[in-house]
Amino acid sequence: MNKKIKTEAVDQLFDAIMTLKDRNECYAFFEDLCTVNELLSLSQRFEVASMLKDHRTYLDIAEKTGASTATISRVNRSLNYGNDGYELVFKRLNA
Repeated sequence: MNKKIKTEAVDQLFDAIMTLKDRNECYAFFEDLCTVNELLSLSQRFEVASMLKDHRTYLDIAEKTGASTATISRVNRSLNYGNDGYELVFKRLNA
């Protein structure tokens, strides 16, 4: 875990997120918390991660999502050398 992000403020944000009960509550909270572009960027990274996990090519991912090769590469690095956060979520979504 990156010690730079481990702060009381981040803990409070994550605690707040964990109180959300359904997709509608998530929409309400994240629309207040993020700009439209921030939320779309987060969702794009998650879609890129999913496509990388399915062994799709960078070109295919870029065409489908509009993500730059730099973004795709950054997500790929997280998938391969990160904290397994994506993998944790993918396993739970497929359970």
